[in-house]
Amino acid sequence: MGFLPNHENAPERDQPRKTGFLRLWETLSRDFWDLLRAGFLALLGCVPFLLGPAYSLASHVLVYAPIFGLLGGALAGPELCALADTVLRGLRDEPGFWWRTYRRAWVRSAGASLLPGALGGGVLSTQVFFLFHAGALHISLAVGAALAAGILVVLALSLYLWPQLALMELSFSRLVKNSALLFIGQLPRSLAALAILTLYLGLTARFFLLAVTLLPVTNLWLPVLPALFLIYPGINENFQIEEKLGGT
Repeated sequence: MGFLPNHENAPERDQPRKTGFLRLWETLSRDFWDLLRAGFLALLGCVPFLLGPAYSLASHVLVYAPIFGLLGGALAGPELCALADTVLRGLRDEPGFWWRTYRRAWVRSAGASLLPGALGGGVLSTQVFFLFHAGALHISLAVGAALAAGILVVLALSLYLWPQLALMELSFSRLVKNSALLFIGQLPRSLAALAILTLYLGLTARFFLLAVTLLPVTNLWLPVLPALFLIYPGINENFQIEEKLGGT
């Protein structure tokens, strides 16, 4: 169901697929409610990860950062996979009842997403802790820049890691290797997608009180849809998603 008129159904298969912004708008208007629900569930899944590191920052206890990051990241993993699955289905115009496909994707990826979610959450939480306490710990500018770069690396790999987990079963080392190669393989699109994620997170942190009131609507679909839209051609080309799974 779309939230605007005349966008309720997938494009006819004998019609050429739109490109660029028109294609993004078509996907958004047609699948808005599916994206909203999947994004909201992903946001709920990330709440433990957000609260744990926040507590470690407020208490200034370093050991809490990796512990809460590991636990929170593991809990967020299945929801992030299911959100990526919802977006990918929309981008390849795959029909289906949303809750059934969402639940199937969640169950399929739940076990495999625990390790990457935990490791990514633990690393990210620890990096944020050190950056937040840079002054108190007398962290040099070079080390601070390295920590910031490390956060970007985690976000960069996550762009491709969650879609891969939603599509196939791979070892963790293979997931990381593929993510790095895919990021480099279409670098301009990858950097643009990374910029979208970084900008969204930065604005959310900077205008936190306003962002909290908007999160029920914007949640995680807002940055994930355009980010995956940008990198989808490379994913589809390398894994033949539409050839194997279908698409118009």
